[in-house]
Amino acid sequence: MNTFLVLLSSLLWWVLYSSIGALFLAIIAWAVLRWIERSPVVFNRTYLACLLWMLLDVIVGGAVLMKHGAQVDPLALLRTAGWRAAIVLNMLIGAVLLRRLVPRIDARRIKPTSACLAVAVIMLVVFGAVTSLVG
Repeated sequence: MNTFLVLLSSLLWWVLYSSIGALFLAIIAWAVLRWIERSPVVFNRTYLACLLWMLLDVIVGGAVLMKHGAQVDPLALLRTAGWRAAIVLNMLIGAVLLRRLVPRIDARRIKPTSACLAVAVIMLVVFGAVTSLVG
């Protein structure tokens, strides 16, 4: 019973932290998509795409912490080829999720270039925050 409660608690915290992070990402993505598409986009679907993206990111981040331990140096980790490939894959997944899940108000999908730009702006903000907090 104790193992079940630990797993349930971990699942709840995983979803809670991912949803908090997804809200910040969705606000950035929604603003960028609204600006670049020159048409309103649906915020709920933008949040859903960012939530699925963050759920995946938290799993990958947890796997990295389990592999390297809690005393990992983030700046040294950014210099490895494997981590860079994971970031590129992460950006591709984010762009695909935004492209497939976010419609405009006129029920057409956003352009792939708009999704890529939104992901690039999100990564720019995240890397700026991480490097200023760590370095």
